[in-house]
Amino acid sequence: MAYPTVSAPYGFQPINRIGGNPYAGSTRLVPIVSSGGLTSAAMFDGDLVELTSAGTCQVVSSGSAAPQALGVCVGVQYTNSLGQTVPAQYAPANSSNAVAYVVDDPTALFKVVSVSGTTVVASMGRTAVGQNTSVVLNAGVAASGDSQQAISTTTNTTNTLPIRIVDVVPETATGADAYVEFVVKINTHTYNNTTGV
Repeated sequence: MAYPTVSAPYGFQPINRIGGNPYAGSTRLVPIVSSGGLTSAAMFDGDLVELTSAGTCQVVSSGSAAPQALGVCVGVQYTNSLGQTVPAQYAPANSSNAVAYVVDDPTALFKVVSVSGTTVVASMGRTAVGQNTSVVLNAGVAASGDSQQAISTTTNTTNTLPIRIVDVVPETATGADAYVEFVVKINTHTYNNTTGV
């Protein structure tokens, strides 16, 4: 049987909630961190983002420890040079008044690709389920507006790692026990952090 090929990471895609309930598409509008009214860095559809002490969001600053992970960006809006509010797939660096649509439900599940390096798709066995892993912070693709974030094939039980692997995606397996896409949840969600930002 031929399986569809996954040739590159695409960030985190929301699919449903931990109990199996469908993902209803709900998001929260969160301002993207800025300096002088302009974004300091680009943010792409599928990027894992974190909450800052200013109440804004930014792409997670560390792939191996993101205790303030807020959720996943699934689109943005910003003001263009003509003063128009533009809905978009990603916010370029130096965007004005940029706001992210963030899936911030701490029980949301996401589909994501595993990589052995930056964007080199690599498989893991089913033994990865239940393990924690880090986020590989690849830059997004401006032409498509898509993230290229992925998860590492190095897994562990370390409780500070931001991602928990919940299941495999059998449809894109490359062998009997070789999976390249996984269902994951945010392990270190800011809403579950009793300390606060």
